[in-house]
Amino acid sequence: MKTTAIVLFILTYVLLLSLPKHRAKIAMATATIFVALGILPFSKVFTTVDWNVILMIAGTMGLVSLFIDSKMPSLLADFIIAKTPNVKWAIVSLSLFAGIISAFVDNVATVLMVAPVALTICKKLKISPVPSIISIAVASNLQGAATLVGDTTSILLGGHLDMNFFDFFVYNGKPSLFFIVQIGAIASTVMLLWLFRKEKQPVTSLERTVVTDFFPTVLLILMIILLITASFIPNTPKTINGIICVILFVVGIVRALLVKRDNQTVINAIKEIDYVTLLLLSGLFIVVGGITEVGVIEDIAAIFVKIAGDNLFVVYTLIVWFSVLVSAFIDNIIYTATMLPVIGGIGALIGGDPTVLYFGLIIGATLGGNLTPIGASANIAGIGILTKQGYEVKTKDFTSIGVPFTLIAVITGYILTWFIFG
Repeated sequence: MKTTAIVLFILTYVLLLSLPKHRAKIAMATATIFVALGILPFSKVFTTVDWNVILMIAGTMGLVSLFIDSKMPSLLADFIIAKTPNVKWAIVSLSLFAGIISAFVDNVATVLMVAPVALTICKKLKISPVPSIISIAVASNLQGAATLVGDTTSILLGGHLDMNFFDFFVYNGKPSLFFIVQIGAIASTVMLLWLFRKEKQPVTSLERTVVTDFFPTVLLILMIILLITASFIPNTPKTINGIICVILFVVGIVRALLVKRDNQTVINAIKEIDYVTLLLLSGLFIVVGGITEVGVIEDIAAIFVKIAGDNLFVVYTLIVWFSVLVSAFIDNIIYTATMLPVIGGIGALIGGDPTVLYFGLIIGATLGGNLTPIGASANIAGIGILTKQGYEVKTKDFTSIGVPFTLIAVITGYILTWFIFG
């Protein structure tokens, strides 16, 4: 059973990378096979899917559609165009903008909010939005590790170590993940400037867009506030973030129907939910849940623990770079949830403060997803947006930006985390 699961898993990811137009079908087909063969029991299918992520994506996509319809993204695009001298700085500014938001909002939600601004700018400048959307996705993934509410992996770490919101700024009297990530962000931004060094086309300020409906913008700001607030409330449902996003979307829909009497906006918002991306993610959750069920991830963890022995630096190095490699192909949410208790066991065996191992896991798992277009939910969401707009994103299009960005960010985080907590 385990061998069959491994073969199917490898075949699935080869197909996902090779056939980008059919990723949802491939993921769902493999998920069906996993359940049919009993690799993942049917009784565990529902609980294996991360409904918090699914609900958050669906709710935020709907909210973002209302946001776009209000013309606010167009206004933000006009503002950025007016403040940047050329295309290079426009792309980098958008990635920085996405990073700032992503430190406080789930990175998938960030991509869904900022992508419309990038699409509008690229449309006005008559350039391809592919590099810009990819930059936004990888920057969002990076900053997702900065705070408790930035990414699901951070939420998992916070729950495991009983960390509160401010522990991500200062932990045990030392600079914590927030500052480690910011230095990594500076290094990776320099890398983006170099990658886009040839994009010197001038940016011309255009006539400023007029926004007449600010309610969708208020809903998005309220979403940010509620997501942060929810992180401080104990014993909330695991799907609390998704519930918040869906409820706010419903509020926007009800207002459009009852107050504005605008049925077309409601229809457009429901259509704009990317059901293909939701199916892809659901399928991936089931597939990775299947290989976890048969013990593949635990076996791999046991192997590198045996190799490392009781040398803390070697264990730390293996955890960081193994996490980078694995998260490039496996959704980092499920991987992190699986590895957290394993890290605790390793820490108990080798002695000392295991904080450096936990933080190394988050650095590697969160940033490693930027190596491939399917390594993180934000990447999948970003590519889904581009596909919906008619753009085909090849694997090399993504890796040409994702690989150098990831390597510089991980190396920076790897060195700093060891220097502070090692």
